[in-house]
Amino acid sequence: MTAFRCASASRARGDELAGTASTVRSYLLLEHPGPWGVEALRDARLPDGLGARLQEQSRRHRVRVLLVRRPGTRATGAATRVLAARAAGDASWAESAVLDRIDDVRDLDLAALGSGGSLGLDPAPDPVLAVCTHGRHDACCAELGRPVALELAAGPHADAVWETSHVGGDRFAGNLVVLPRGLYYGGLDPRLAIAVADATGRGEVLLEHFRGRSDLSMPAQAADIDVRRRLGLTGLDDVRPISARAAGDDTVVVLEAQGSTVEVRVRRVLGGEERLTCRAGRDSPVPRFEVVPT
Repeated sequence: MTAFRCASASRARGDELAGTASTVRSYLLLEHPGPWGVEALRDARLPDGLGARLQEQSRRHRVRVLLVRRPGTRATGAATRVLAARAAGDASWAESAVLDRIDDVRDLDLAALGSGGSLGLDPAPDPVLAVCTHGRHDACCAELGRPVALELAAGPHADAVWETSHVGGDRFAGNLVVLPRGLYYGGLDPRLAIAVADATGRGEVLLEHFRGRSDLSMPAQAADIDVRRRLGLTGLDDVRPISARAAGDDTVVVLEAQGSTVEVRVRRVLGGEERLTCRAGRDSPVPRFEVVPT
């Protein structure tokens, strides 16, 4: 019997990508070649107590802590790179450092990072391409993510690419996150990943596989993508979200595009129950966001 694969099932259903990015503003990427286990901070072979501390700090200060490695690498005794990023539209930033020991990450102020503050590291001006390859968390992430990471690492984008632990949305593998902007992409193969990397270099988004901006709520992500699709806008800052407010079952999102304000009403709709990840023990409704005509 063929093993169930959530990404194949999602593509067969035609699941909508828009509005599915994890809602995250602050990131900390910590180099750890692996293995990562099922839950990276819990199961990876980190120094005693470090994983639990990072889990607690991540929850308390709303910082997404990801373990990363260069494509194809395994454990070495080399120094550890760390990268902090804040997703905030055109005010996004990133900074990095090399730690003598991985345990030195304990000294970083995640409370400051979670509030949008600098950790005092060196500025990191170039985009990072973080490809989820966390196979122990979900088989699709390894099967579809690793070829993406290896293809990117073989070309001119090699310095930008990292494999990363779980970023969210297993059924959309291959998943790629562009930092510091927090741009989530899904359904990528190696060819499409190159197209995403090239678009990133031009300061653009690739709309066909764009899941959304992680610094926005999911309804606002869907509204942003709807406006981009209707007006053919691909520049990073061609659309600027202004506000979002609940209106009954809907969310009304106001955005600026081409010098005008645009109002988009978005509704979260639950579809039929399906198995949404490879490891899911039960079926769940398939969520999507629909733009409601006004």
